[in-house]
Amino acid sequence: MTAAHELEVVAAEVAVCTDCKLHMSRKLAVPGEGPADAELMFIGEGPGFHENEQGRPFVGAAGNFLEELLASIGLSREEVFITNIVKCRPPGNRDPQAVEIEACSGYLERQTRSLNPKVIVTLGRFSMARFFPNTRISAIHGKAQRIGNRLVVPMYHPAAALHQPSLRKTIQADFARLPELIGREGAPVRAEEPPDMEQLSLF
Repeated sequence: MTAAHELEVVAAEVAVCTDCKLHMSRKLAVPGEGPADAELMFIGEGPGFHENEQGRPFVGAAGNFLEELLASIGLSREEVFITNIVKCRPPGNRDPQAVEIEACSGYLERQTRSLNPKVIVTLGRFSMARFFPNTRISAIHGKAQRIGNRLVVPMYHPAAALHQPSLRKTIQADFARLPELIGREGAPVRAEEPPDMEQLSLF
């Protein structure tokens, strides 16, 4: 099965998924989008109001800032793959719960395996915790680390800059380092399995 086909299969499964209670309040599931040969993969936390309405990731105010950040390093959203830890909107934009994250983890793993990106960027503390348990985003943001044989870069969620304008320059500076990280990565290789979600501290 080609990467593009596998991503389509995952998207179709996500659209009708009932593995956790989030499906009961969703309008549209948001599997993620981007080319099957994307070298850069972004993993956010969960869909918000606009994403739930459109079935696409990062289409609200945070999405506008993400597109601005991508443009600052010469990329468009059509060149990267964007998804979230959970594929359905948590009611009231609350934080995703551990059981919900676990229910979606198989979809995310299949997407990551199919894409095999050179660099993964986690946006926010919940996606960060998948790769970096028991730490704080303020301590490791922008610092690329290798998980298995894959480079993972934890960053603040773009929405954080909307709530705390002082973070805007920090996020912009972290993004500015991405071209160098992508450029120095050789042929992408598959990463090891992420840690068990039950063992992760999300705070």
